[in-house]
Amino acid sequence: MNNKQVALVSGANKGIGLQIAKDLVAKGFTVLVGSRHLENGETAANSIGKDAHALQLDVTDANSVTAAAEHIQREYGRLDVLINNAGISHPGKEDGAFPASVQSGLLTVAPIEDIRVVFETNVFGVIALTQAMLPLLHQAPAGRIVNIGSSGGSLTWNSNPDNPHRAMFGTYSASKSALHAITLAFAFALESTPIKVNIACPGFTSTALNNFAGTRSVEEGAREAVRLALIGADGPTGTFSDENGVVAW
Repeated sequence: MNNKQVALVSGANKGIGLQIAKDLVAKGFTVLVGSRHLENGETAANSIGKDAHALQLDVTDANSVTAAAEHIQREYGRLDVLINNAGISHPGKEDGAFPASVQSGLLTVAPIEDIRVVFETNVFGVIALTQAMLPLLHQAPAGRIVNIGSSGGSLTWNSNPDNPHRAMFGTYSASKSALHAITLAFAFALESTPIKVNIACPGFTSTALNNFAGTRSVEEGAREAVRLALIGADGPTGTFSDENGVVAW
């Protein structure tokens, strides 16, 4: 058992996930750096310090998810914070020119196989990992779940004809809309428990997801997720926000 609070961040070997892991270690957490490739997670964990530990985790692989939950139960006995950060914008390497790669994800042209791959990580992977970690979160005094959403998946925002993002609303954006919906489903189902479930929007952050076309730093992008991970008993559940406040559904 570990006296420190324990957090798991999926997809934490780079980008926003890595910065969230750094910030939570700075707040006194023991952080498990989830990474599909263990060696990448180890490199990331070593760059953070002794309170970060690599954990092999592929959210689309049931065996990997189960093994991760068993490891956490064995080593720590509970999980205080789950950050569902792992996500992809399109199948394959995240190196396509932006926004051309987004245009190829429009539902008028995207192959159904590609759409399934994105939803497997961004939606079903989040459900699978959250379900696997719930017994551990229930063992914590007050578990926190933070899902990394996107204003790009906001149905309200994209319903505005004056919003230029409408031209890019395709596979990735739709997967984030679905993520927002499943976040609410978990929040409502857990409303009678101490566990709180919220969505953090990082904004247009410069990461491999958009081939580093984003205008915000990873430090800025991680800020809201870390805040939601640290909320107290009087904090909200079932919300969608960025560092400036509420984001429209």
